[in-house]
Amino acid sequence: MNVNTAQGLTLSLLAGAIAAATAPAPAVAQQATLEEVVVTARRRDESFQDVPVTITAFSEQDIRDAGIERPQDFISLTPNVTLVETQNQGTSFITVRGISQARNSEPSVAVMVDGVLMSNPAQFTQELFDVQQIEVLKGAQGAVYGRNAIGGAIVITTREPGDDPEATFRLGYDSGPGAKAQIMGNGPLGDSDTLSYHAALSYYDTDGWIENPYLGEEADPFKDTSARLRLLWEPSDRLSADARLYYSKVETQALFFNIVGFPSAVPLDVNDTSLPVRVNNAGVNDRDLGQLSFKVDYDLDAATFTSITSFDQIEEILTGDQYDFLPIPESANVTVFGLGDDWAQSQYLDVDTWSQEFRFTSDPDERLRWIAGAYMIGTDRYISTGNIVDRGLGAIPVYRTPRGNAPFDPSIYPDSFQTSFLADSQDNFAWALFGEIGYDLTDRLELSFALRYDEDTREQTTLSPQPFLDFWGLTGTTGEVREETWDEAQPRLTLRFQPSDSLTLFGGYSKGFRSGGFNQTGVGDAAAAAGIAGVGDLFDAEIAETLEFGLKSRLAEGRVNLNFSVFDTEAEGSYFFVFLPSTSTQNLGSLDQVDYQGFELDVSAALTDSLDVFFGYGYTDSEIKEAADPTQVGNQAPLVSEDTLNVGLQYRRPLGGTGLEIFLRTDYQRIGDTWWEPANVTVRNPVNLLDWRVGVEGETWSVVGWQRNFNDVRYNAEFSPGGFVFKAKPRRWGIDFTKRF
Repeated sequence: MNVNTAQGLTLSLLAGAIAAATAPAPAVAQQATLEEVVVTARRRDESFQDVPVTITAFSEQDIRDAGIERPQDFISLTPNVTLVETQNQGTSFITVRGISQARNSEPSVAVMVDGVLMSNPAQFTQELFDVQQIEVLKGAQGAVYGRNAIGGAIVITTREPGDDPEATFRLGYDSGPGAKAQIMGNGPLGDSDTLSYHAALSYYDTDGWIENPYLGEEADPFKDTSARLRLLWEPSDRLSADARLYYSKVETQALFFNIVGFPSAVPLDVNDTSLPVRVNNAGVNDRDLGQLSFKVDYDLDAATFTSITSFDQIEEILTGDQYDFLPIPESANVTVFGLGDDWAQSQYLDVDTWSQEFRFTSDPDERLRWIAGAYMIGTDRYISTGNIVDRGLGAIPVYRTPRGNAPFDPSIYPDSFQTSFLADSQDNFAWALFGEIGYDLTDRLELSFALRYDEDTREQTTLSPQPFLDFWGLTGTTGEVREETWDEAQPRLTLRFQPSDSLTLFGGYSKGFRSGGFNQTGVGDAAAAAGIAGVGDLFDAEIAETLEFGLKSRLAEGRVNLNFSVFDTEAEGSYFFVFLPSTSTQNLGSLDQVDYQGFELDVSAALTDSLDVFFGYGYTDSEIKEAADPTQVGNQAPLVSEDTLNVGLQYRRPLGGTGLEIFLRTDYQRIGDTWWEPANVTVRNPVNLLDWRVGVEGETWSVVGWQRNFNDVRYNAEFSPGGFVFKAKPRRWGIDFTKRF
């Protein structure tokens, strides 16, 4: 299917859908209602309408209809939430109502998969191939979900084991070109009536879409092999035990940046997409994820006891070109600085984590409801970064041992020796106590209060060889140990009033906390030498306090849902990112105070039995109130998009008496003006994207064609200080076949 054919087909289907929607419909069509979704935002099953939290929820049917396969897919459908994917597989930044993250920072949201908290943001960008429900909670959720829920929480639920044997098989092809194969199955194990399983295997391999004409290949090939296994044991009505095993291996490339505004006389412009990717090192980016978790629920009559134990492992290596990401003969190191050689870089991350949660939850149907529990997490992390001389031999991976024992020492590796190398390990331990009480003052008025106390202790050991520290003039010594503890109480007070069964009003106060941490030893001095304020070897915790008011309504006898919320957040210690080329380190700085104000409106409606429409709008105004660099005061905060707009149309109708249905869905997304760093050097203009899906479905099978970025918008996904830009993916299309047994 070529582009012109796809465009013509889409326009024809759109015209047909509009005509069908405006044509006279039988009376039964007006009885169409929207699906009622049950969510777990407060760690118990509740109707979406009843929960006093701003949520965008995607049911299993929504996930299929929208073609949600990766985090970017559902975030692009969520007002006031954006995701930047950049640099390498493990680097992505979620921004919720302006609260953002940066490289090597804790995330801005707590991400839960089947009740287990993701321990590291490098885990987030994974394939969502067997997901049953997704909930995006906005506003500080620290009282319920703990540290890092400063901007909100994302709750992902995978398919549960079932009693009836069933299987699903899916094949796909995309314009990369690429191929996908997935198989999922569940049912009882043998003849057991107490033990069941769900297993899923996914394989995806594509050449990519971003051209590198210098190497004559795509810069973004991607291969993912993932597997998930769940075993559910229910020996009685009181006891259930759920074991989960997950593994993912990604093979791709990284660090294919462009530099805009070089030489410096040219203004830095994030909207400049004219430069092709021309790195001479394709590099590697391999990431391995593994998780083993156990969940036990036991009914004690007065409450349900829950224990969740998890073990996580993350390993990622990435290599590629260094500044200015041009072929060796054209690089600034050769043509401007006369060094004779170019540089490549290597970064390595190795993280092992364990966590344990104990929780007691009361009967959700009682007038007084409560939750009480404790949480612990231990993390062992190693990270190394460094530059290597590039003489055309490739970007060589460096793990824990540098190539050479001192800077510019070619005696051991004469053709590709190390020029800088920083490494450290961290031994972190955090714990928390939490509780929540909800009470129905009347049949329509609920008051709830939640409180969580988190304490996070981090111990960092400098592992950089002393000659590298000394050469670059960095403070610190090999083997030096630093330790710091951050702690915070996170309260939340909420009032919910339901004047009718179809209207919920709510408001409240909440506080969120994101732990501080360590930059690599010596970068504070390097940042000061570069004239960058607000960056040290240590970055402090971030605290955000939010006031929020909202409403949820179900109108027209269940055919229309309308939700609205307004918020005001004051944050202290908001992060921003700084890259120091001299040490090849990615560092965090802090802004003293930032204010965020805005609102969200989303509407969904079943216009007829065949046609649904969706509308969502989010607005965020941010302002830096206090900063180490006074010139930044009054600017917008980093990574904040002024607004987002989501408009969707979904049409489904039987094909005569064939037993088949035709399906059409289009989604339009607008991401407003976006700022990238505290100085507001450049702002990305609004980005307008259009996706579509069209298919035919039978009782047990479906064929769906799809296209993302249909209008082929060329834009940069990220801008970093110094003119670093990272290209977003252009137009791409594919077709999927699914068979259920």
